[in-house]
Amino acid sequence: MSNDARRYFNLPSPFPMKRGRALHGARVAYETWGSLNEARDNAVLILTGLSPSAHVASCPEDPSPGWWEGMQGAGKAIDTDRWFVICVNSLGSDKGSTCPASIDPASGKPYRLDFPELALEDVAHAAHAVVASLGIDRLACLIGCSMGGMSALAYMLLHPGSVRAHISVDTAPQAQPFAIAIRSLQREAIRLDPQWNDGNYDIHGGISAAGAGSAGAADIHGGMSAAGDIADQGDASQSPRYPDIGMSIARKLGVITYRSAMEWNGRFARIRLDPEQRDDDPFGLEFQVESYLEGHARRFVRTFDPNSYLYLSRASDWFDIAEYGHGSVLEGLKRIRIEQALVIGVSTDILFPLEQQEQIAEGLQAAGAAVEFVALDSPQGHDAFLVDIESYSRAIGGFLARL
Repeated sequence: MSNDARRYFNLPSPFPMKRGRALHGARVAYETWGSLNEARDNAVLILTGLSPSAHVASCPEDPSPGWWEGMQGAGKAIDTDRWFVICVNSLGSDKGSTCPASIDPASGKPYRLDFPELALEDVAHAAHAVVASLGIDRLACLIGCSMGGMSALAYMLLHPGSVRAHISVDTAPQAQPFAIAIRSLQREAIRLDPQWNDGNYDIHGGISAAGAGSAGAADIHGGMSAAGDIADQGDASQSPRYPDIGMSIARKLGVITYRSAMEWNGRFARIRLDPEQRDDDPFGLEFQVESYLEGHARRFVRTFDPNSYLYLSRASDWFDIAEYGHGSVLEGLKRIRIEQALVIGVSTDILFPLEQQEQIAEGLQAAGAAVEFVALDSPQGHDAFLVDIESYSRAIGGFLARL
């Protein structure tokens, strides 16, 4: 595979999972930038949202733009001249890590729905194993974005003393009902598509063997897929069963929540498509916003494994820091031991609202960390950290420069 900067770490086998059972012969993909210093104290780990790969930024091995290209690199906010940056692809993701589309060594067939129930604590343990394998006892900083922010909280709680500073980006200490409801509808759309076939669709038809591990910043939630250890099910043209419609609807629901009403109104208003662009069907595409959603869906479908999507989505619902605080989010956060933290939120984020960022800041401060809280007014909503690079660079770069 050309232009692939991924490395792979074989997890301990068996690798026990939080909700029961274990994985055997599992691995996770990761990428690195910069150089680890002699003291091994300049490492920064990035944990991602649900669908991105580990390709945060371009590098000589893979010059394609990464999903946070404007944020990371020489002289940028996450300065690779100073920091040794690691990004680990989530366990359960199809971007090179073991996932439901991977081969189960016990059967020689894809796991599909026989994959063990996945928790974000499992994602955190796998990421920690990668860091430890690199000879790093303590991270200078752990950065978690969106779902990766929840995985980061689990990482710090489950591995005390392993992180010096933390940057929390648009995340949550637990999923709120609105986020659970949206993800539930996304999963229902996939599962109700007859082509999903109880998880027995054509895997090879959706995962391109030519796909690289990168995901461009413009389409992070639907980046390129990787063949990785994905099962080869033959020529997709001979077995085309795949839940395109379900994945399309799931993607559209996601895109709606990633941006704010302010941006939808300002960007599209009620502008209609030109007559020649409209469908003859009175219920077809007529407004520009409908065409925009359709375009995003088309780019996403067949670039992310549907079963992997289901597993990571459900893992996001299940995560609750209050489990570690006798039912209290604050008490759970107070168990995290770090020196400093930056917590960033956006006032227009409806998926991970600002009050949840305030919860995280309050809890980490109560735990003894020196906390900086930044509330941004970016109109882009949850996706602001991918779009408003200037504002996020100012906050993240300033914090890292002070470490």
